[in-house]
Amino acid sequence: MSLILPKRNLSRRRLLQLSGLSGIGLLLNGCGTSLLSNSVSQISEPLNQRLQEMLLSQKPVPEFSITDIEPDKLLVNTFDFTPKIDPAQFQLTIDGEVSNPMQLSMADIQKLPLTSMVIRHVCVEGWAAIVQWGGVRLQDLITLVQPKSSVRYIYFKSADGYYESWDIASAMHPQTLMAYQKNGEPLSADNGAPLRLASPIKLGYKQSKWVTEIILVSKLLPVKGYWEDQGYEWFAGL
Repeated sequence: MSLILPKRNLSRRRLLQLSGLSGIGLLLNGCGTSLLSNSVSQISEPLNQRLQEMLLSQKPVPEFSITDIEPDKLLVNTFDFTPKIDPAQFQLTIDGEVSNPMQLSMADIQKLPLTSMVIRHVCVEGWAAIVQWGGVRLQDLITLVQPKSSVRYIYFKSADGYYESWDIASAMHPQTLMAYQKNGEPLSADNGAPLRLASPIKLGYKQSKWVTEIILVSKLLPVKGYWEDQGYEWFAGL
């Protein structure tokens, strides 16, 4: 297991000062801008997280029809490069506080039951798109590695240096996928191929692309996520 998570320069776009721009955070933090001081943010963020965790349901989010897909509205947000990954050589490592750490090839992953969903992808920058994602449920992968009962969080490391963390309940939601298809076609490199997160219950910056390692842990580390470590809300629930 390795939790050395690299920092990246702010090359993607201007950093937004977010102090709760989603869900219940809007109620607590007004417009979700930098109008609130850092001290207020430090108080409100844990409160936002607790409230959002309480509101999280394992019931599926209503989905859309295939005819509702908006193929031209899903924008590509990347850093300054797109990693080149050979799907034939790709290995997903799942480890941490688990009884059965694993390395899975794409062939292994694609042997697992395929789940497809048509959901709205929501970006914190103000745009949204209805997309069909297809892949394996993250809860199925987590079940395979037999996490310890103490596990509460899950980290994702990506081939481009991006890193992210989620609460385990959101990771176990039945519509949280490790996706390898978009709109019925193989996932493209700029959208995160060969494997990315996709879920209707989190904002877009939580949905890591090019995921190469999943790490299950009992405690949230000081390093929480690439954008969260620069001011974004951590829970980011919808």
